[in-house]
Amino acid sequence: MARDTLAAPASAACDPGTRRTLRLPRATLGLLLPVLALIAAQAGVRTGLIPANLLPAPTEIAATIAGLAHQGLGGHVLASTVRVAIGFAGGALLAILLGALVGLNRTAQALFDPTFQALRAIPSLAWVPLLLLWLGIDEAPKLVLIGIGAFFPVYMGVVSGIRDVDRKLIEAARLYRLNRTALARRVLLPAALPAIFTGLRNGLSLAWMFMVAAELIAASQGLGYLLSDGRETSRADIVLSAIVLLALLGKASDSLMRRLENRLLAWRDNYAPA
Repeated sequence: MARDTLAAPASAACDPGTRRTLRLPRATLGLLLPVLALIAAQAGVRTGLIPANLLPAPTEIAATIAGLAHQGLGGHVLASTVRVAIGFAGGALLAILLGALVGLNRTAQALFDPTFQALRAIPSLAWVPLLLLWLGIDEAPKLVLIGIGAFFPVYMGVVSGIRDVDRKLIEAARLYRLNRTALARRVLLPAALPAIFTGLRNGLSLAWMFMVAAELIAASQGLGYLLSDGRETSRADIVLSAIVLLALLGKASDSLMRRLENRLLAWRDNYAPA
């Protein structure tokens, strides 16, 4: 009987349905702060504590988004999303290739890394006039600027991930007489994947930021253009609507990247907070 008594809690703790029930509140916990902020903003505007011309009520912002949806909002969202996707893909791919080269080769590190570290400190807006002079005002400067924003976080993630690989793994690989190519392919790069994905997620968020900088300067379509248009027409509701959409798109893209990371790195046996 004592054995049955002890086994019951253990089986209940291991039951998948029980785990889902316990985790459900945590899944919705992330909505708590946004909901509270919306309620506070709505109450502040309605009571007159917050000027409505500076911070429109959330209901007014929702109405503005609904109105923009009938005026071509989908085209603005699509234009920005395509620019981010192309710019991020190009910048991340180049960063992975050069980061692997620098991480695996000391000569390449001495040649490239000092220059990349210097370029990494240049603000995004400093690139805009130069890219406009070189590439004009079409799509090319926007895509290049987004690629620049994505490049450096991914590059840093790849290099630090390779350099932080446990030396014991390398020594074990050498015991099996793996050559340098096999060592990089089967040990170094897989072990560096967690850091690489961290760099990819940071690069993706910066790609959205650099996209706004590009569209603020020279664009006739996109969420950055909506921000600029709202500022020029003193429409705070349009500005905040664009900001809300950028936040939602950024969170959605990060969630997709996080899901891909969890799928590809399911073999990790790392710390999970209680």
